[in-house]
Amino acid sequence: MSDGELDVLAGAGERVPAHLADALRGLGLIDHHVHGCFTEAIDRARFEDCLNEGSPEPMPGFMTQFDSQIGFAIRRWCAPLVGAPPLVDANGYWAARSALAPAELNARMLRAAGVEHWVIDTGFQGGTISGLDRMAEESGAPASEILRLETMAEELMRRDTAPGDFADAFRAALVEALPRIVGVKTICAYRCGFDIDWRRPADEEVVRAVAAWIARDGENPRLDDPLLAAFLVHAAAELGLPIQIHVGFGDRDLDLHRTNPMLLLGLLREPSIARSSIMLLHCYPYHREAGYLAQAFANVYYDIGLAINYVGARAPHVVAEALELGPFAKQLYSSDAFGVPEFHLLGSTLWRRSMGLVLGRWVADGDWSESDAIRVARMIGADNARRAYGLG
Repeated sequence: MSDGELDVLAGAGERVPAHLADALRGLGLIDHHVHGCFTEAIDRARFEDCLNEGSPEPMPGFMTQFDSQIGFAIRRWCAPLVGAPPLVDANGYWAARSALAPAELNARMLRAAGVEHWVIDTGFQGGTISGLDRMAEESGAPASEILRLETMAEELMRRDTAPGDFADAFRAALVEALPRIVGVKTICAYRCGFDIDWRRPADEEVVRAVAAWIARDGENPRLDDPLLAAFLVHAAAELGLPIQIHVGFGDRDLDLHRTNPMLLLGLLREPSIARSSIMLLHCYPYHREAGYLAQAFANVYYDIGLAINYVGARAPHVVAEALELGPFAKQLYSSDAFGVPEFHLLGSTLWRRSMGLVLGRWVADGDWSESDAIRVARMIGADNARRAYGLG
């Protein structure tokens, strides 16, 4: 196998019907939640730190992150893209990877992912990773922007926005951003959790909350007030924007038990929220709850991005669970890749492979037709995101 060639269904054999396999290999995905790649070379310690989503601390000296499901998946699926054999050992993989310049490494991984449109959250570490233009250049696919609500609010505070002006200034900033964005995202999961009062705050309540925020944080604002978190989401809903919400698995800044999407019922029952598509991101280990919410509320969508990278060889099991209850028209593909381009490739590879193995089994058992399996794969891989974000 030469550089740039990857058969995502290698070894699947007769478990995946031929037409389904061909459809999955050729499907141009829409990655509806993703970040850019590092633009400068990183050392091995930084790389291995990126393979641990949970801890912000340096890796202990007694272990390597290559000894994990995601580490094995990288050695299996990313090695051919750096000119190494599948399952090359960790040192061999790192040596082959290190021989490539960041732009070449990014281009190889991004193009092999087979993504036809990136929907990029630009609100995290924007100075160290590629933005929309560079992602489009290196991947050969267009990119659209997701605006992070907390980042916009914090930028307004750094401009010394007065408490009495904040609500209107935030709404005006959202309107100004409309021509360049396709949706917004909140990281309230990290800042306050979901077990808050989700009613729409009155502007006078926002004034008091902003004044308290200024008094507490001064020149380094970090929005973690529950009332302001609710205000941001309701302000976005007033414009009918798709609203992405981080759910479940993430680093230890969040309290995982407070990110169960069932705690969003108060928000989802607010009449004004019904005008916006609510995009539940990642969801693991609450992907079954997310499937229920997608069934219960017409405007709720969900994905299992991020998780399938980290569970590696277990990805087909998570994909199968995500397909249990939620309507297929309400599921989306994402990688939530950040920084290292291996994540962009793995998201695509493990999703295609998992869909092939899961749907292929149902076809073989006579529960699904092969044509239905292909149709559902296309819905989840691209068609649903195209509709929900108005991508044309």
